[in-house]
Amino acid sequence: MNFLTHLECALCGQEFEADRLWNLCPACDKPLLARYDLEGASRAVTREEVAGREANLWRYRELLPVRDPRYALCLGEGFTPLIHATRLGQRVAFANLFIKDEGLNPTGTFKARGLAVAVSRAWELGVEEVSIPSAGNAAGAMSAYAALAGMGAYVFMPRDVPQSFVAECRALGAEVALVDGLITDCGRVAAQGVRQFGRFDVSTLKEPYRLEGKKTMGYELAEQLGWTLPDVIIYPTGGGTGLIGMWKAFDELEQLGWIGPQRPRMVAVQSEGCAPMVKAFHEGREFAEPWQGASTIADGLRVPAAVGDFLILRTLRESGGAAVAVSDQEIMEAAKLIGHTQGMFVCPEGAATLVGFQHLRRQGWIGGDETVVLLNTGSGHKYAHLWG
Repeated sequence: MNFLTHLECALCGQEFEADRLWNLCPACDKPLLARYDLEGASRAVTREEVAGREANLWRYRELLPVRDPRYALCLGEGFTPLIHATRLGQRVAFANLFIKDEGLNPTGTFKARGLAVAVSRAWELGVEEVSIPSAGNAAGAMSAYAALAGMGAYVFMPRDVPQSFVAECRALGAEVALVDGLITDCGRVAAQGVRQFGRFDVSTLKEPYRLEGKKTMGYELAEQLGWTLPDVIIYPTGGGTGLIGMWKAFDELEQLGWIGPQRPRMVAVQSEGCAPMVKAFHEGREFAEPWQGASTIADGLRVPAAVGDFLILRTLRESGGAAVAVSDQEIMEAAKLIGHTQGMFVCPEGAATLVGFQHLRRQGWIGGDETVVLLNTGSGHKYAHLWG
């Protein structure tokens, strides 16, 4: 059974029917959120039943938007390991440090979660061609699931992205256009094709369902920690879909009766070369101003303007969380430390979370007896060019 009921605008609160295609709210041009009959779902499925299911994100299918399981595209995404980083913890003098390793997803990053669900739902609703502006990883994931569904895929990436990202998308059958500028410039070019050719836009938070795939990280963390939650979750934040999604997941889990009211403090980590959320958080703003001259080795953090900026900031404040900016040099040093202690080849975005942890630990914001989860959002193999 599927318990999707409707879509709700995250800003103005207007409701929309779920079983038709939507991008942003037609009233205020802000993201739409999927809502469910959680009371009905709580009667239909238990957390014990979920624990016996297949080890991918579709184990939570009652709380995902695809109604007909024939449209649930699966390459094995989700249920990635939660690693107790004991040797790393010894080096940083912290016992309860965990890493959620999203690099083991199909296409090598957590983007597989969101695009698996978004492309599945688009396919179910009759979409034949999908389009995305991307720094690389989301494009690869979209291309993979579009190929699995037999859909056309159109990718728009900055011209300076590593060639491996371009090669991946083309190998998966996507048509790739390289654009001068940043991901925001790619978005403008992609939008022209959406209007002209009727392609469906699956860019970050401009449709409701990538968020639903990303929220399963929150479901998994609760399940892997015995249906409890950590004290702190540190997340590398570009578009912020995973941060927003996990916060949504925790609310759903409580309404299902699977966890209690305790919540983690959510931390957004950005690069000093592109830190619009950090700036807006510390200035007390509801929305973030676009970052000028964005530059960082962590491509996933090079997002000068996030569609869901107000949702990211809302999550940080509701959780009593924090926002931290870190340098590229610190990121590379942290990647080495994780590799040398845990045998994990992490992406620079994932390494940034360790730097954020170190900053907050030195400030005393994180207590020595707390439990902290770092999100490694992708495999370091995607960034081999940084180690040349």
